[in-house]
Amino acid sequence: MQRYLDAIERSAPVRRIGRVSRISGLGIEAVGPDALVGEVCEIVPRGDAREAIRGEVVGLRDGRVVLMPYGAIEGIGLGSEVIARGAMARCPAGPALLGRVLDAFGRPLDGGAPPAAAREQALRAAPLNPMERPPVRDVLETGVRAIDALLTLGRGQRMGIFAGSGVGKSTLLGMIARGVKADVNVIALIGERGREVREFVERRLGAEGLARSVVVVGTADAPALTRARAAYAATAIAEDFRAQGRHVLLTMDSVTRFAMARREIGLAAGEPPTARGYTPSVFAELPELCERCGTARGGGSITALYTVLVEGDDFNEPIADILRATLDGHIVLSRRLAHEGRYPAIDVLQSTSRLFGDLASAQERRVAAAATECLALYERNRAMVDIGAYKAGTNPQLDKVLEIMPALDRFLRQGAAESETRERATAALVAALKPKAGRA
Repeated sequence: MQRYLDAIERSAPVRRIGRVSRISGLGIEAVGPDALVGEVCEIVPRGDAREAIRGEVVGLRDGRVVLMPYGAIEGIGLGSEVIARGAMARCPAGPALLGRVLDAFGRPLDGGAPPAAAREQALRAAPLNPMERPPVRDVLETGVRAIDALLTLGRGQRMGIFAGSGVGKSTLLGMIARGVKADVNVIALIGERGREVREFVERRLGAEGLARSVVVVGTADAPALTRARAAYAATAIAEDFRAQGRHVLLTMDSVTRFAMARREIGLAAGEPPTARGYTPSVFAELPELCERCGTARGGGSITALYTVLVEGDDFNEPIADILRATLDGHIVLSRRLAHEGRYPAIDVLQSTSRLFGDLASAQERRVAAAATECLALYERNRAMVDIGAYKAGTNPQLDKVLEIMPALDRFLRQGAAESETRERATAALVAALKPKAGRA
């Protein structure tokens, strides 16, 4: 009986209808209906195509409602009906989503039946009270040696993976998704090429990784509103698992394409462009999205990994800049290291985990500091060594570094199918730092 009462309460006894008055790009202006920003509406095409197109109110301008559609706008013309549905955007959530590949609306993309979701979750949740967030105390093992030994992550930490195109972000995410010690993986593929989705699921993630994962997809050919919705849906699904007391790893590839989608939405709503064309709302929504992750009072946590696609390898572009200031650390992937064949191409000297000092033991901190010191000394003298200008014996410390660099380089290399515990990773790093005589 309660189900019917809830349906009656949600129903609107009066239909709120407007009419399309202007279309500019993907922005649709309508006279009416009396709708709220964020409310879902249906736009009824004219002519033979009568299936309604869903859209969302993204702004109000000059007494008109500004909408953006979730799909193609063919068939919409002046005078087309706009019907307010009286509901904000929501998505399905629950354990039934595990092992599934879904679009931004929770519809299956894997050929299976629609998941029997236990409940629906609001795409935009209320922010957590900062005083009710437990501190990050527990280490999260990723299975990647360079991260676990030198850039230790904690459950509830938010981390950025900064890289240019083609440097190995997706491969690194697949390695982490397979080897991470988390209860659930929620993976958001935002603005990805269509062919890469299946490749990521089958080759990078694998059947074992998919079994404890939920993959939410908004491909590059989807409208901007759908791509942005996929990012919010993945975060909402992760929040639902966290509320059940589970430890969730949320990976989003990439948050830059989410920002680009929000830029399109903001420009359609009439916002002025600012740095590199991004609208002011982008710089407000990025921290809002990231702050939804972290620890919660119920014992669950969301550890977030956001890939940041830096344009032209410019690590100071606006999106990278604001995310470095917002997140709890960053992992930088170097194109130079990738060209040298070192994968994952993690530039340890440019990367940092702001919680490393709190999570690592005193011994682990000493080992990591020694490794970082060796790498820094080698990089400072790399050019001189490469051209043969350095003479052995001139700098005893550099001589020691040159002796252990091959072992340290082998430590930093890891196959995509390999996974190690944090304890073994630290032991391997200690062994790599010993001179050849000590290793023997």
